[in-house]
Formats: sequence, C-alpha cells, structure tokens
Amino acid sequence: MKSDVQIAQEVKLKPIIEIAKKLKLTEEDIDLYGKYKAKISLSVLEKLKSKKEGKLILVTAITPTPPGEGKTTVSVGLAMALNKIGRNTMVALREPSLGPCFGVKGGAAGGGYSQVVPMEDINLHFTGDIHAITTAHNLLAALIDNHLFQGNKLKINPKKILWKRAMDLNDRALRSLQIGLDGHGIIRKDSFIITVASEIMAILCLSIGLRDLRRRLSSIVVAFDTKNKPVTAGDLKATGALTVLLKDAIKPNLVQTLEGTPAVIHGGPFANIAHGCNSILATKMALKLGDYVVTEAGFGADLGAEKFFDIKCRFGKLKPAAVVLVATVRALKYHGGVKLINLKKENLKALEKGFPNLEKHLENIKKYNLPVIVAINEFPNDTGSEIDLVKSLCKKAGAEVVSTQVWAKGGSGGVELAGEVIKAIKSQTANFKTLYQNNLSISAKIETVAREIYGADGVEFSKLAKEQLDEVKKLGLTKALVCIAKTQYSLSDNPKLLGRPYGFRITIKELVFNAGAGFVVAIAGNIMTMPGLPKVPAAEGIDIDAKGNTVGLF
Repeated sequence: MKSDVQIAQEVKLKPIIEIAKKLKLTEEDIDLYGKYKAKISLSVLEKLKSKKEGKLILVTAITPTPPGEGKTTVSVGLAMALNKIGRNTMVALREPSLGPCFGVKGGAAGGGYSQVVPMEDINLHFTGDIHAITTAHNLLAALIDNHLFQGNKLKINPKKILWKRAMDLNDRALRSLQIGLDGHGIIRKDSFIITVASEIMAILCLSIGLRDLRRRLSSIVVAFDTKNKPVTAGDLKATGALTVLLKDAIKPNLVQTLEGTPAVIHGGPFANIAHGCNSILATKMALKLGDYVVTEAGFGADLGAEKFFDIKCRFGKLKPAAVVLVATVRALKYHGGVKLINLKKENLKALEKGFPNLEKHLENIKKYNLPVIVAINEFPNDTGSEIDLVKSLCKKAGAEVVSTQVWAKGGSGGVELAGEVIKAIKSQTANFKTLYQNNLSISAKIETVAREIYGADGVEFSKLAKEQLDEVKKLGLTKALVCIAKTQYSLSDNPKLLGRPYGFRITIKELVFNAGAGFVVAIAGNIMTMPGLPKVPAAEGIDIDAKGNTVGLF
C-alpha cells in the first residue's frame, strides 16, 4: 500500500497559473511561490465585490479517536466529487502546524487519493505564513522585555505580563521557564505556547483586511501596569512592525488537489486550544471564486464546528448552507469501549454502544438550523454489517447518511455524498443562527456552550478564573465571544469519558484575554497550549531518499 506522500509525488501537478486561470484570475492577481503555489492578492475581493457568493459547506466530525476520522480527506474528496458532477467547487482548508507533523499525527493535507498538493510543501514551510506569525509574536515578546530593560516608561508590572513566547513545534520543556538570568533583564517567569495557539494566528484568521488586521493587533493586551490597567501592543508602539511582518502572510494561498480542484489554504489555529478554522479572507475569496465551497473545522463538532459557527461565521457574516458530519466505524467502536488493537474486528454491539456520540453531534448541529448529512468514511476493515448498522441508526436519528470511499478512490468515491449535499441544499432551508447572543456575560456564554454543546450539568470556575472574570469587565470584554480550550477526545473536559457522557461538569481553570481577536479563551481541564512529543515522534521516520524525495511524511 502506497503512503500518502508517495501518492502525492506520483501525480503530475498543473502549474498554479493554470489553476488561477481556471478561476479567471490574472497573473496580476497572484504572487507566485514557485511553480505550484501562489498567494492571492486581497484586491481580488474588491474586484469581485459585486459577484454573488457561492454556497458554503462545512465538514466536521464526531469526537476524534487516536486512529483519526479523515475529516480533511473527506473535505478534499467532497470538493473533487462536486466538480465531477458539474459543480464549480473549491476547497478551503487550514495550514498544517509543524507540531503534529513531527509529533504524533503526521501530515495534514488529506490522505490517499484525496489530498491537497504539493503535499510536502503544505505540511512543512509552505509559503512561510506560520513562520511570519511566530516572528511577529516573538517580536512583541521581545519589545515587552526591552521596554522593561530600558526604564519601563509604561510601568508594566513584571508579574502581570500576559504575553508569552511562541514556536511552531511541540516542546513540553518550554511550558515553564525563567528569563533574564544573565543579568541583562528582569528575572521573571515565562513560557512558550505553540504558534497555532497565538492570538496573532487568531487575528490573522479573523481579519477582513490589512486595516482590520492592524486595528486588531493594536488591541492585543500584553500586560497590566502597576495600577492594574491594561497595556496593549499599541501602547508599546508595536503595531506597525507587526503589520509589516504579516503583510504577505495575510494573503490566502492557492494550491490544488490531486485532481486539479482549486484549493485555498490559509491560517492554522488548533480547535482544541484555539478557534480551529481557516481564515475568513480565504473563505470569502473562495466563495467569490466558486459556486460551492467546502471547508472544514478542526476536531469534533463540539470544538471546531461550534467555534466555526459562533466565532468565525459571526465575525465574517458567513451563512453556511449545509454540514457534513464525518464518522467512522472504528471511531464509533472505540467510543463503544473497544481497545485500539481490536478495532479491525467486527463488533456490532460496541458500534451501537458508541453511536450516541454521533447522535449528540447531530443534535448540536441541528441547534444551528442547518441541514446535516452523515458521511461514513470507509476503511478496508469495515464490514458490510457494520456499515448497514450505522446507516440504520442514523436514519432512526432522522439523519441522511452516505458511505464514502474518497481515500481509496478520490472524487469518484464521493459522488454519492456530493449528490446528497446538493439535494440537501436545494430541498432544505438553512436558517442559520448562532448559539448565544453577544450581550450575555462571559460566564453565561461559557455555561451555554458547556450545557448545550457538551451536555454538561454546569460549569465550575477556579479561584483564578473567577478573578479573571472581574478583569474581563475592566478590559471592556464583556461582549466578547468565548473560545473554550478543552480536550478533543471527549465531549467533556476529561479525555477518558468517551461516547456520550452524562452527569459531568466542566472546570474552567483560567481565562486568556484575546482582545484583538475579539474572544476570551476559557481553558478547561488539563488542556495544554504547548503540546509535547510522543514516545516515538513522527520526526524519527522522516527523511530524504537518494533522489532527494521526502519520505515518511505520513
């Protein structure tokens, strides 16, 4: 069986100029990054402002399991399938982080015969967007410490500096450290977060243009002063330099799928510790260039989809037309109590026991008044009886359901799904609404998400979180949105509670004020904003062969 990278390397790519021409973009509309990658100028949105937007289709999934569900693979396969049945379709995805690429997950550009390419570039340095965000983040950190060293005119309280440092790799040793030990600065505690959790990443993904980017960057709260008043990036006169570092990174990236479907890939926040969606600019660009746009939101629907609906759609004024909920037989068996080593064996009893997890996600999506289709992402070991059982259970739950084989067959393996999606868009009215109103308090918004989406009995706030709720008022963030950071492996904040747990409460340990992004991050349970590497990192299997080809990258 060929690896994903082998499949990708065997496909003859079309020059990106051809993909651009297919979208009626001129050479002046794009900046080339080699033969197969380009950035799209923001002026394209102005040029196409009178053009009607296409239909937006969100792909999300049930609660993830260690083997993975293939959400990106289904997104790519569905976009290719829609083109196969004559619909002008684009796919809009996030950029992969180097953390999971070298850690446990491997590549994140789809899989099998449903990939975006050039896969190696996309999974590694790509066009440098994430590096630019890392540099901007750390420039702001350096300016804070330099300000302290040079006399501290703003009277920043060194014990109340909120802005950490960032890097786009998993390194648990950097979760807590001391800086200034060489005598050339104030000795203080500090730490690193992974770049995809940076507020600057969120800002880039939520900005609607350069001016908006600049405004949001200026509003970043980096610390409190000795009178407990907020100090911003604007106060440090950092805004201009940060904007300059990001002036190219804000432009969406144009690539293609294995079958030549245009793909826009831009921004890469994780959905368990950030808002988990590609940029608003990329999505809006795709909606102007295509009649249908397939996009995805990270991890399960309780994380990525909720944040897509309640954060991204609200800021971007987006109205989804339909939702595809990805499920796998093996994931449902895992939620039914089957160990990893036994997932390849047929087990109808465990499959039925794990189904309530899928059912809960269906219920959640329907709260947003959107049509939903379940896509069973088939694997070679799935039996006919297992597939039939999932279909039967979905129909009992009132959901349309289709099997897909996009990993093995590319777009042709998703034609039935594409047909059902078009049918749902035409026959069902999408009357999209968000889960909560802006005027609710931060605590009430968190409580609403916990009860309605996770199924919790309520929320417990730590002493620190309660103090920070008071600080929210001082910062003028009472109308901000909420972005809950929690484990992706459970609807609860406890990764061991599989399936559809009941009788639990969510514990909020800490709040992070993302004033520039426009939301408050509520950290639940033991979630980490700097992941660690596994016992056997994926990096150990990555290399270059004698011909100069990358091997082992998923």
